[in-house]
Amino acid sequence: MDYKAKLNTLLASYQMHYQNLRSLHWNIKGANFFELHLKYEELYNRTQIIIDDIAERLLVLETVPYYNFSQYIKHSLIQENDYITDGNLGMEYIVNTQETLLKLENELLSLAGKINDEGTSAMMSDLIREKEKTNWMFKSWLGK
Repeated sequence: MDYKAKLNTLLASYQMHYQNLRSLHWNIKGANFFELHLKYEELYNRTQIIIDDIAERLLVLETVPYYNFSQYIKHSLIQENDYITDGNLGMEYIVNTQETLLKLENELLSLAGKINDEGTSAMMSDLIREKEKTNWMFKSWLGK
């Protein structure tokens, strides 16, 4: 898969992750409802910004970003979630998904460095740093 296709795969994966986060937000139940309902909203709002940034980066690189659900489903590394109401399962989903996204972001960081694409390198570095910190926090919440 070439560099720009990987970036489009990242976009598709974030789109699927966004919808999964919305589902977690809508369907959370239990003792942690208020805490997680707000956290999931914070996460999907942040993900929406990331999606826009990646799509605009693709346009800067003169590539058409994926723009429909059939493309997202076909190219995403993230699958649709089952119906999740349990907070622990929701947080496990987030940690695992962020690990998947981190792997692709690290690949893109390496590729961007090889071709001196500073804009993509900076974006990937920011996403990696943010995700590493939030995964530490989410794992701590899970007691890991």
